[in-house]
Amino acid sequence: MKYMLAIFEDEANYPGGEDGEAWRAVLGKHMAFGGALAQAGVEFSGAGLHLSHSATTVRTAADGSQAVHDGPYAETKELLGGFYVIEVASLDEAIAWAKQVPHGAHGAVEVRPVLGMPG
Repeated sequence: MKYMLAIFEDEANYPGGEDGEAWRAVLGKHMAFGGALAQAGVEFSGAGLHLSHSATTVRTAADGSQAVHDGPYAETKELLGGFYVIEVASLDEAIAWAKQVPHGAHGAVEVRPVLGMPG
C-alpha cells in the first residue's frame, strides 16, 4: 500500500533560509534517507518544498468565488516542508520509516494512506 509521509517543520529551524547551513545539513540527511529507502527495496518518490514565503494560496468560498493570496493557507508554526510517498506492506512499516524521516526540532511527520485513482 502507498503512504504519504508529510513533513511539517518550524521554518525557524532554518535561520539562514535555503542558503543556510542548517538547510544544507537537512538536505544531506534527506539524501541519506532516500538511499536507505532504496537500499531496503522500498519504492518511493518525494520532494522538498521551498520555504513558505514562496507559497501562493487559492481559496474557494462557499459561493464558488475564488481569491488568490500570497503565502501559505494558514498562519501556523509548523508548515509543510516536503513529503515522501512510499509503498510498503503495512501502516506499521510506514510508521517505522516515518520515525526515520529527517526534520528539525519540534517537527512532525504525518502518515496517511494514499487513495488509488480509478483508471
